[in-house]
Amino acid sequence: MKKDQLQNLILGNLSVSVILLDEDLRVAYINSSAESLLDISSARMTGELISNFLCSYDDDLSSNNPNLGFLKNIIESNHAFTQREVSLQLLNKTCLTVDLTSSPFIYGSKKMLLLEVQPLERLLQMNKEKELLSAHDATRKIVRGLAHEIKNPLGGIKGAAQLLSDDLNNRPELREFTDIISKETDRLCKLVDQLLGPNILPKFCSVNIHEIIEHVASLVSKETMGKLVIDKNYDPSIPEIIGDKGQLTQAFLNIMRNAVQALSNSVEKNPKIWIKTCIERNFTIRSINHRMVCCVEIIDNGPGIPKEICDRIFFPMVSGKLNGTGLGLSISQSAIDIHQGLISFESKAKKTVFYTYLPLDK
Repeated sequence: MKKDQLQNLILGNLSVSVILLDEDLRVAYINSSAESLLDISSARMTGELISNFLCSYDDDLSSNNPNLGFLKNIIESNHAFTQREVSLQLLNKTCLTVDLTSSPFIYGSKKMLLLEVQPLERLLQMNKEKELLSAHDATRKIVRGLAHEIKNPLGGIKGAAQLLSDDLNNRPELREFTDIISKETDRLCKLVDQLLGPNILPKFCSVNIHEIIEHVASLVSKETMGKLVIDKNYDPSIPEIIGDKGQLTQAFLNIMRNAVQALSNSVEKNPKIWIKTCIERNFTIRSINHRMVCCVEIIDNGPGIPKEICDRIFFPMVSGKLNGTGLGLSISQSAIDIHQGLISFESKAKKTVFYTYLPLDK
């Protein structure tokens, strides 16, 4: 492999966004992370002024003298400079808070400037996700231990009730009580099984994520008798993923039903659910950096999740609904865990978004 090819390969695989500028602040090179961050292709940016695509938060991209002019001073002074928590605005008006490192150097007779851009929002989100997954794993271990201790005596209780029922053939008024014991024991066993999650090994195969979502949306539409508007915006470029169709269906169905329940308790005059799919690049899940992940957003305009349960929303038996079991999101998270994915959310009044990330790595 040639040296230039190796360098391009290394730069292309960095998770940090790298932008190379000439002394006129024109883009000479950007890596794939920078393309993803700025949502612009390298071909479109190369040779253009960086100020056409990026400026400080208070500047106008159409301005002839944007604040990013401080980069010119860095080139001339030939001193590297790092700025923390810089607010930048992209061409699409998206605002980012980043750590920005500017490193000037001489290449031949030309002055160049290397920018390293690290979005802080993603770092904060990664820390939050790590805490969430750690808490979820700890809770699941506790639940498994408790479930084992509960199911053993339940089996004994049901067996004793059946034996007692056989001895009460001539006492139907007493057999009624043993039947109640058996039914309630079965109900508790079923609840414990739900806490434990699926007890069937997943059957992985190539699946179309949009077929699964369409099926779930159809089920929800039938359950609500078409009274709820479901708006869909799919990215057709998303390839098929390797997954268990049944478990993915159950995961998305639980999230959708939660949205429906939230809207049924809302005073919103036009209740609506939006479903959006897209590809995210260079996304980290459980300390593994994935080149591409499929992101499914399920959005509702309900009242939002109560703040007091936001930190525990994925824990079993935690619910914002009056008669809820608190198992739906826990089961969804377990199903997505099996696919090495992640569920996260943002919630405020009239907008709750659940993000489901599934790796697209082969």
